[in-house]
Amino acid sequence: MAFYESVVIARPELTETQIENLINDLSDIITKDEGKVVKKDQWGLRSFAYKINKNKKGHYFMLNLDSAPTIIFEYERQMRINEDIIRFLTIKIDKIDENPSILSNENSKPTEEYKIKKNQNDIFQNEDNIVEKNNEWFKLQKWFIKKTFF
Repeated sequence: MAFYESVVIARPELTETQIENLINDLSDIITKDEGKVVKKDQWGLRSFAYKINKNKKGHYFMLNLDSAPTIIFEYERQMRINEDIIRFLTIKIDKIDENPSILSNENSKPTEEYKIKKNQNDIFQNEDNIVEKNNEWFKLQKWFIKKTFF
């Protein structure tokens, strides 16, 4: 048996109970043929970088699996058929990390250390942006003078 990590994006119209049912259905496909679902992480409703099938958002969840490759083929075939699933990606991994993922809903609250570092980075980014904007303005002025007078 091998370890797999599968990230699935479901339609945004689905309710929490429908998402749970979808996860349970996918888990049943794996467990019926001696596979195991080691970990389930729900990442919640997230926005896409671009529209996918006329959707701007989707429910993300991740399953860590311990199963044979033939079971994964059936698992992916069922996901292709299911209309509630927008996209999915299943990859083979060396080992399964037992810690909750970074995007998990359990880890949604940032720590105090992160907040301090973020504020310090914002200050440095603001100073860099000012210098960069001044540089761009200078280049624009130079270009304008060159075009109008020469």
